[in-house]
Amino acid sequence: MPRYEYRCRECGETFERSRPMAESTEPAMCSRGHDDTVKLLSTVAVGGVAEAPAAAGGCCGGACCG
Repeated sequence: MPRYEYRCRECGETFERSRPMAESTEPAMCSRGHDDTVKLLSTVAVGGVAEAPAAAGGCCGGACCG
């Protein structure tokens, strides 16, 4: 189930909720009981370094083929 991030307009709390996509735009109650919330636009950060493929090898000419 997807997770969505919300912010309460009354107290400013930012929180997450797991809910079906069909319910993503419906208000979500904050921990203080307020339901005047707005869904935030979330971004996904993917980090890391990709390795370059080997100059020679692979299945056609590497050690994996018998």
